[in-house]
Amino acid sequence: MKRVPKNRDEFYLTLMRNYKHMKNRNIKIVLFVLTVFYIAGCSTKPINLSVARDAVREYYESGKYDEELNSVIEKAQQEFNEIAVKKNSAVIFDVDDTALSNYEITKKMGFGYVNDMMDDWVLNAKATAIPQVKKLYRSLINKGINIIFLTGRKDFEYDATYKNLMDQGYTKFDTLITRRKDEYNMKAVDYKSLKREELTKKGYEIIGTVGDQPSDLNGPYHGIQVKIPNYLYLIK
Repeated sequence: MKRVPKNRDEFYLTLMRNYKHMKNRNIKIVLFVLTVFYIAGCSTKPINLSVARDAVREYYESGKYDEELNSVIEKAQQEFNEIAVKKNSAVIFDVDDTALSNYEITKKMGFGYVNDMMDDWVLNAKATAIPQVKKLYRSLINKGINIIFLTGRKDFEYDATYKNLMDQGYTKFDTLITRRKDEYNMKAVDYKSLKREELTKKGYEIIGTVGDQPSDLNGPYHGIQVKIPNYLYLIK
């Protein structure tokens, strides 16, 4: 008889160890979701931080993140294929953990946030492209769709962000939008909604928005919403 896990942390680690050996993708997804609900319902106590970090690292580095992202991008491409493209059609891309990955620096920060380390990462243009997102970007470029990068990064980070995008193969886009000084304290959802409204008034028809945060996608003028998975942080 197999040993029964004593608590939710042990249960979670046991499932993660066996997860990669499961062959049926649908069963894997269902089990992962059920496990989350199991853990959430077991106790009002939070998950041990070390266990949570290990779970995130396992998800990103074992191929599970790539599996989920591949599915998201495949679905998005199918949806965009059904849209009639016009000269003013545009798709909005977020930058951090959408077009560019911050996983490496986030891992170095212990899955927390250290201002100096993150500033150095951004200002020295160290982020790498997320291949699946770049694949979607290229397919949209080939369809003649205008690409706009809309980021919560600040105006003094514009040059480094522009360089980082170009260096990582995002070489064709209409514009890159960063926060002006008077927008620094705006909530992310309000800031991005405002910018999409401004772009619409300039004549763009936004047919899609790609981002890793709900605040990237919510609000008016979003078109097809493509949610890139992110288990590293949540911007409210």
